[in-house]
Amino acid sequence: MASVAMRVKNKTPAPIHITAEQILREARERQESEITLPKQKITDPTEVTDYRLRKRKEFEGLISRTSWNKSVWVKYAEWEESQKDLKRARSIWERALRVDVLNRDHTIWLKYVDMEMKNKFVNHARNLWDRAVIHLPRVDQLWYKYIHMEEMVGNVAVARQIFERWMGWMPDQQGWLSYIKFELRYNEIERAREIFERFVECHPEVSVWIRFSKFEMKNGETGRARNCFERAVDKLADDDEEAEQLFMAFAEFEDKCKETDRARCIYKFALDQIPKGRAEDLYSKFVAFEKRYGDRESIEDAIVGKRRFQYEDQVKMNPRNYDTWFDYIRLEESVGNKERIREVYERAIAHVPPAEEKRYWQRYIYLWINYALYEEIDAQDMERTRHVYRECLKLIPHHKFSFAKIWLLAALFEIRQLRLKEARLLLGEAIGRAPKDKIFKKYIEIELQFGNIDRCRKLYEKYLEWSPENCHAWSKFAGLERSLYETERARAVFELAINQPALDIPELLWKAYIDFEISEGEFERTRALYERLLNRTKHLKVWISYAKFEALAMDSDVEQKKKCLQNARNVFERAISYLRISAPELKTERGILLEEWLNMENSFGEFGDVNSVHAKLPKKLRKRRQIETENGPAVYEEYIDYLFPEEMQANNLNILVSAYKWKKQRVASED
Repeated sequence: MASVAMRVKNKTPAPIHITAEQILREARERQESEITLPKQKITDPTEVTDYRLRKRKEFEGLISRTSWNKSVWVKYAEWEESQKDLKRARSIWERALRVDVLNRDHTIWLKYVDMEMKNKFVNHARNLWDRAVIHLPRVDQLWYKYIHMEEMVGNVAVARQIFERWMGWMPDQQGWLSYIKFELRYNEIERAREIFERFVECHPEVSVWIRFSKFEMKNGETGRARNCFERAVDKLADDDEEAEQLFMAFAEFEDKCKETDRARCIYKFALDQIPKGRAEDLYSKFVAFEKRYGDRESIEDAIVGKRRFQYEDQVKMNPRNYDTWFDYIRLEESVGNKERIREVYERAIAHVPPAEEKRYWQRYIYLWINYALYEEIDAQDMERTRHVYRECLKLIPHHKFSFAKIWLLAALFEIRQLRLKEARLLLGEAIGRAPKDKIFKKYIEIELQFGNIDRCRKLYEKYLEWSPENCHAWSKFAGLERSLYETERARAVFELAINQPALDIPELLWKAYIDFEISEGEFERTRALYERLLNRTKHLKVWISYAKFEALAMDSDVEQKKKCLQNARNVFERAISYLRISAPELKTERGILLEEWLNMENSFGEFGDVNSVHAKLPKKLRKRRQIETENGPAVYEEYIDYLFPEEMQANNLNILVSAYKWKKQRVASED
């Protein structure tokens, strides 16, 4: 018979609509808390057997559900090992290795072998290592561990065989170097040489050839080392990007062997072969080599002359290209002629920027700095250094901008020359003409190192007169007084600071003041500070910090604890009342405040009153709101709204009032 389709006779909507979201929410709310099992103490073998059976069932259940999870297998095997049942532990490890995902994970093999080695089953461990390196030959750690085990038990020949097996897979350079170090530990020089020959065949790179040559040099085989370099040049000099390193190493080798002519020929050959863009280091090495063994004047004319002419052309084209001047000066400093270096510096600083704007002077000023540092460090002419600093400070237009770095470098130079009075005059002039944060901080640091506390106080006063909104300076000033155990002075500094009409970071200053009073044990003053801060701002963080202070300001006395806890609760209640009445739109802040209160009650332990806070917690509702866009249709976004208990009561009351009005209207219409 044909099936008759069901027809719905009553198509009116149901009086109550239930969504899947409501069902899930109610199920979550009615879900019972997780039950924790009590601790058990095992006293006889029967309980041990029951315990082991129960644990094995748990582990087997986990494995049946998540066989891919490595940690479950590891915990199972380690648990069996802790029960001294190694046979079962091996069985579990073998079962884990039969899982495809875990079979390719080398950490499983390492833990399995580690169990065998801890229990001194060397043969078992050896068999496992063999299986591991066969299955995962590209994991170097397995080979290293295998070789280390054999070497520890004294099987040098077996370790060598393992190395040979590994080298058949052509590992990276570190594997070959480990093999060579292994042979050298047992003074097998010839074996190490043979391995190096295979090494350079497997990895024909410049660094490998250099290592091979250094190995021969270390063993006193100069001819063999030279042969290595010559073979490397034949194979790699034409097309290798690291040929520069090879030629430098070859030339340094000949230099150590006192073969100066050979080294010079190598340098010249390399400079002809390698492109100029990649031969900068080689060129500098060649210059250094010629400085040691050649005629200095001829070297300057032949090598430096060409680059000097290039720089001269560039500075003629653009005399205010300061980067070119830096390169030119660096070239002359590499030659070392003091008169030439000073001449280039003087020519460079003569090109003053055309406009009195700081962005044009930022590169130029470093010419003066480098000039002064050269005179002090390299030339060691202190009078010229002082003259350079003074001329630079005269040139800068301090009425428009200044550079704190120049003032500080000049002052520190005078201090190094033990001329403290001149340094103070310089720093004082800097503060008078171009005050900056860096100058004040460094000047105070210098005076503090000399122990001049009165000068530090005067400097802080000048600093704060110049920048009264600087909270960092106020905090440091108060910190100085506190370090001197001048509590009243520190408090007075803080009071002056918080009474300033404008501050850049006021929260930093208030926090420092509050922390200061707490560290001094002045809890009443701290409360007064919090109240003053709340008169200025009702920020959420202030309320939370105030409540936490009240909660932590308790001692061992029970009554005192209860009093402090009540004070903390009062702070939270004031905050909630303010947010409910004066700022009802700040629902998120109110919810965060209640969560902090709940966490605090939980931390109180037996003194906490969690239920009273739970009754005030809101419900979180996921809602959508419309966002207007300039182009195109409106967009909706989801957001979290909070529904508080008093709002729920008000909604219920509104529903009852509406129902009463509806009933009254209906009765009137029927009449």
